[in-house]
Amino acid sequence: MKTALIQQKYHSSKQKTIEKTLQMIDNTDAQLVVLQELHQTEYFCQSEDTKFFDYANDYQKDIEFWQNVSKRKNIVLVTSLFEKRADGIYHNTAYVFDKGVLAGKYRKMHIPDDPGFYEKFYFTIGDIGFEPIDTSVGRLGVLVCWDQWYPEAARIMALKGAEVLIYPTAIGWLECPKDRLDELCEKENTPQERQKMLDAWINVQRGHAIANTIPVISVNRVGSEKDSSGVLEGIKFWGNSFVVGAQGEFLARGGMEEEIIEVEIDLQAGKEIRKIWPFLRDRRIESYECLLKRYCRC
Repeated sequence: MKTALIQQKYHSSKQKTIEKTLQMIDNTDAQLVVLQELHQTEYFCQSEDTKFFDYANDYQKDIEFWQNVSKRKNIVLVTSLFEKRADGIYHNTAYVFDKGVLAGKYRKMHIPDDPGFYEKFYFTIGDIGFEPIDTSVGRLGVLVCWDQWYPEAARIMALKGAEVLIYPTAIGWLECPKDRLDELCEKENTPQERQKMLDAWINVQRGHAIANTIPVISVNRVGSEKDSSGVLEGIKFWGNSFVVGAQGEFLARGGMEEEIIEVEIDLQAGKEIRKIWPFLRDRRIESYECLLKRYCRC
């Protein structure tokens, strides 16, 4: 399965950003193309501002647009759109198109609420569960960004037959204003701390691949984006989009600039590994009741 990860920055407007996305899609002959989280606009969740809800007003047109791109290119296309379900109910939703047909969607389940990532203000938690999406290239376990930190989500997708896990994401380092030199801000922005954050993000996803013996695709945005509220300087998105195989081995990895990351993924490899490392077989499902609780001690 030839796959392309479109790693890009925001180009000052929705129109210009989409133009760049289309240019990059036209420059690959991959069967599966994966776009990053909220790829049409800036990452607007850096602040809480009701004006950004207007971005979701055209989501039906957005669905039609990307469906036509999938049809024109004859590809499976994983997108990430701001879904308006009703006034006051919005979702961060991945739509998957298969050669012009809507194959399925996934509404982001885990929603962060941290400095620079105020997603709970915008997004309602998903309500359609963890369901793999069947396509012409395979059964895709599509999750979104903050879901990356939760092994439960990856496991459920694997238990339901997902052949690959896919994470569109938007993550990076918070940039401190030049006039904010307090100890906490300085500590969080040392090269050592930044490297630990990046390594943690990569390694937790490699763990999902290993524990479930399936490949993982993670595509992240790049570039620096200002915080419109002025509270923070903004976010420097660290890119580093990657694909790992069913044993966590790197198959491809990007840098911190715009690029198309192309890779061949063998979906059969994990099935062979499961014959040797049958992790799913040896699960002690009768002893996992604690996982259904918030915390297992008083």
